[in-house]
Amino acid sequence: MGRRLFSELSPQTYWLAVKRQIVQRKIRNVVGGVRFASSRDFEPLPVTVYRHNSLIRRRLGNVDLELQENKAISLGLAAPHINGILIRPGETFSFWKLVGHCTARKGYRTGLTINHGGPDSGIAGGMCQFTNLLHWMVLHSPLDVVEHHHHGELDLFPDFNRQIPFGTGTSIVYNYLDYRVRNSTDNTFQLLIHLTDEHLCGELRAERPVPIKYHVKEHDAYFYEHDGRVYRHNTIIRSHRDKRTGNEIANERLLENNALVMYDRTLIREPIYSDRDAAMRSTESQPAGR
Repeated sequence: MGRRLFSELSPQTYWLAVKRQIVQRKIRNVVGGVRFASSRDFEPLPVTVYRHNSLIRRRLGNVDLELQENKAISLGLAAPHINGILIRPGETFSFWKLVGHCTARKGYRTGLTINHGGPDSGIAGGMCQFTNLLHWMVLHSPLDVVEHHHHGELDLFPDFNRQIPFGTGTSIVYNYLDYRVRNSTDNTFQLLIHLTDEHLCGELRAERPVPIKYHVKEHDAYFYEHDGRVYRHNTIIRSHRDKRTGNEIANERLLENNALVMYDRTLIREPIYSDRDAAMRSTESQPAGR
């Protein structure tokens, strides 16, 4: 057994380790020379780049429904901090710089979190749905993702009305696991966010038209069994197409997922391949751009 980390010794050392991370990130924010996006305008910019609605309440196994209701409240508290924000040329969007620390004192509720490889609960749990929405919209734009913590090591819940490919989510923890996007273009972008009774709704807009159309899709998706455990595999591909000519000018593989399935395999509605069959399938169906 390896030597335990300081944060693993006791709840007190874990608390101290977290506080240290928060303070270190705050110091880097001050001395790092990053120009953070902070100005906002509620009048929509003229060009719609991408829009997406994310279902707030999803069927997640036997997760307490109250956690989902609490998540809806927390998302509603965070949304005004992002709505209308402008990301001007050279600026960096930081989720936590805008939203701040989500505490019970501010009205945030206990929601679903991921802890030690499984479902848990904590104040403002479920906030990653917000950054998942932002990330999905940003992937359809020329904005550069400069901080993104992948959220695809585990497949925790069976699919229910899935709208975007598995494994394109984000992990966030105040404030040292952030979601950040830099605007390296000469165009100004804007995020518009609001909630309905059922959805978290987002829109990415711009001052001028974007010459490239981006398409993000799942490729080579399947479930397979290895050493008695089931895994979910897919790759996420993004194509760039010139709007003027219609020609594809780039095709990139963003990431590959091999996530451990944490729910009952009887809830999987697709074939489960053996190791050998999965390897053959990947060989015969290589993602574009490789």
